[in-house]
Amino acid sequence: MKLYFSPGACSLSPHIALHEAGLAFEPVLASTKSHKLQDGTDYYGINPLGYVPMLELDDGTRLREGPAILQYIADLVPLKNLAPAAGTMPRYRLQEWLNFIGTEMHKGFSPLFNPATPDEYKAVVKARLASRYTWLESELAGKEYLMGEHFNVADGYLFTITNWAKPLGIDLSPYPAVMAWHARVGARPAVQEALKAEAALK
Repeated sequence: MKLYFSPGACSLSPHIALHEAGLAFEPVLASTKSHKLQDGTDYYGINPLGYVPMLELDDGTRLREGPAILQYIADLVPLKNLAPAAGTMPRYRLQEWLNFIGTEMHKGFSPLFNPATPDEYKAVVKARLASRYTWLESELAGKEYLMGEHFNVADGYLFTITNWAKPLGIDLSPYPAVMAWHARVGARPAVQEALKAEAALK
């Protein structure tokens, strides 16, 4: 398998999942700025949408969109408990989390990356993100991870997005449960491995 990624982007999430799963894969650096691979290949020729992550299977099948990739990885190694079994209510709860993270958190941060976003709108965006972190604080109270005692792929996704908070001026100090959860996920060996690998390939 190949994982097309860009350091610091949302592709860190499946990178973490692959390390958690213990699966062999080749990380392929795909710049989100130049849209080229390290050998000069035009990434648009591989993924016409131009963004990461993208997972390429050994048979050449390509899978886009982080939440779909995360569930695919988790289902390859069911004994790792990275996702509940398909068709169960806990699996739908996982999908609920993945959709919330993707639409409310991931896309919530997006305007802050755009230098053309007016400061007035950035203030609105930050206020909305604060309201989402307030809700997350209540959801994480008394829990080790998003769905209880066990880490799953949604934790890796939210960890990736929450890494953007500090550099983009989002203060997480009002959310001690969120901060404790973020530190807990960040300390996992697979997460550390993925972070170090991305830093080395940057």
